[in-house]
Amino acid sequence: MLDSLRRDHIGAYGSTVCKTPNLDRFAQEAVVFDNAYPEALPTIPVRTAMVTGCRTLQGRPWQPLAKEDVTVAEILRHHGYTNVMITDTYHMAKPGMNFHRGFHSFQFIRGQEGDALELAPHDKNLEDYLHPQQSERKRRVIDNFLRNTRRWKSEEDTFPAQVFREAARMAEGVQDRDRLFFWVDSFDPHEPWNPPAPYDTMYTDPDYKGKRLIDANYGSVDYLSGEELTYLRAMYAGEVTLVDRWFGYFMDTLRSSGLMDRSVVIVLADHGHPHGDHGLIMKSPENMYNELLRIPLMIRLPNAERAGQRVAPLVQTDDLLPTTLDLVGLGHEAVCMTGKSAWKLVTGEVESLRDVVITGYHQSPFRCIRDTEWSLIVNPEGKHELYHLLDDPKEQNNLFETRKDVAKSLMDRLGFFSFTKLPPDHIGNIQELYEWAHTPVE
Repeated sequence: MLDSLRRDHIGAYGSTVCKTPNLDRFAQEAVVFDNAYPEALPTIPVRTAMVTGCRTLQGRPWQPLAKEDVTVAEILRHHGYTNVMITDTYHMAKPGMNFHRGFHSFQFIRGQEGDALELAPHDKNLEDYLHPQQSERKRRVIDNFLRNTRRWKSEEDTFPAQVFREAARMAEGVQDRDRLFFWVDSFDPHEPWNPPAPYDTMYTDPDYKGKRLIDANYGSVDYLSGEELTYLRAMYAGEVTLVDRWFGYFMDTLRSSGLMDRSVVIVLADHGHPHGDHGLIMKSPENMYNELLRIPLMIRLPNAERAGQRVAPLVQTDDLLPTTLDLVGLGHEAVCMTGKSAWKLVTGEVESLRDVVITGYHQSPFRCIRDTEWSLIVNPEGKHELYHLLDDPKEQNNLFETRKDVAKSLMDRLGFFSFTKLPPDHIGNIQELYEWAHTPVE
């Protein structure tokens, strides 16, 4: 799991700028899904759907796993698997979130973003990292992040290196066991984007003389100059390449240990990340476009069976657990899940799992409903948007007024997933309310 990884920043999905040689090599050996989406947003709802196989939209916002939830680790443990979780996604590790349930070993690597870890001051000049219009919340988060990373000396100290090196160490230690399940969850390339050399200058303009911006305010990009926005995009790309390098380290360990060709390996993201593509930066409920919604999903079989196969039908994140269970011969365990096995698309057993995907933030009225050709963004408070994804993949030409027939057909499918009106200030702050609910950054 690679948090906030944009699909269009992977070479296998068409990137010509951002370097991802290890993900590209993996894709060459894997089945690649071209239309994968989160069924709800953001971080915790996505992971809840993944580990339970059940939708969270419309009924579950950002909240802990409930005692009634049956998770992937609990199911596999019942069937004799040894389960290992390694993550620096600190939202999963907060007290009471319960994502550790069912794992024999769980390791939470501390210090990401707003994680309440270090109190001693850092030796950086905070203003060098802040935009003059940086929000107070973001100022505190960046300050906290710099405190948490103040002891870093080399690339090996970065979070992707810590996560994937620990995953490699654990894998080597249990390589002789037959039934293993690893959940390796990297919070990067989530913001803040502060990669070390050479990644921090790999994509930046050498003539840039501004501040070392590593995070941004939620919402409009209007407060940023063109040079600043370009710099933030470059820092994100550098973070992606850093993640790719250490992902490759873990894959090399699996190959050298012999585990790779005894295992099913699944790589995906929870969502992407907007960088001003539609005038908005950072995740937000009104940003229902490809850059946030369309995610990478790749599945590698032992001995790279079916390597290079592309799968076009729609899949979503609650399909992950039924797919996993199907692949290991436990498909009967998914009978009560809302998700469906995407592997049946690969084998040709079925032609599609669904006609449309519907996604959004639980507490927001914005919804996106799309098929493989069209995307409708429903905005009860303003203008609806309709895009033809095949001719307009960057979603620049709104056809809502001229193709009301298509819009109505999609709108009629929305039903239960529509939402009532909420105060605008509540809607605008949903992402921050979610992420900082249990993070007392001061």
